[in-house]
Amino acid sequence: MKQFEIRADYDRETIIVYQAYRAEIAKPAIRDKKFSSHFSYNRMTWIKPSFLWMMERAGYGRKSGQEYILAIRIKRSAWEYALSQAVLSHPKEGVYASGEEWKELKETATVNVQWDPERSIRGEKLNYRSIQVGISRQLIKEYNEEWIVNIIDYTTLANKIYDLKMNGHHDKAKKLLPKEKVYPVSEEIMKRLGMD
Repeated sequence: MKQFEIRADYDRETIIVYQAYRAEIAKPAIRDKKFSSHFSYNRMTWIKPSFLWMMERAGYGRKSGQEYILAIRIKRSAWEYALSQAVLSHPKEGVYASGEEWKELKETATVNVQWDPERSIRGEKLNYRSIQVGISRQLIKEYNEEWIVNIIDYTTLANKIYDLKMNGHHDKAKKLLPKEKVYPVSEEIMKRLGMD
């Protein structure tokens, strides 16, 4: 496993990313296949293609305000567009000529990327990274109205996996995980995201 690699559930046209919300936001989104009620267009929204990283972050839907786990199927073309605009959340040597260059790019960035330790089914930090992508308020409307193909409620699945793992049935829990594989990206995107 490479340290910087995008792993996701995807097909030829779309990729699944995850978000977790409270009922007031999630229920209308599941029904309408886009966000509407109580969804904020005024702050950055973070999307993550790693199910286990999202589960760790949302406590498998047990954290306040993150009770609904949403699998959001977006166009791959939109995902790759976002990655092509991304600026890393920290200045990485080899990606930016200087800290000053990074600072300037960060100030006007419409997409932020952060690499965090991936998680195991047991919640342990692994020695390779998982990507999360922050979409700025300049792009959120486009994300909601043009990128999203479907929104699926994965809350029941998350609960099932959580119950199995809490009862020590890690192998059974693993079998229920969404099938994620390495997502191919261009050399240009790899360089931009500090993956090479």
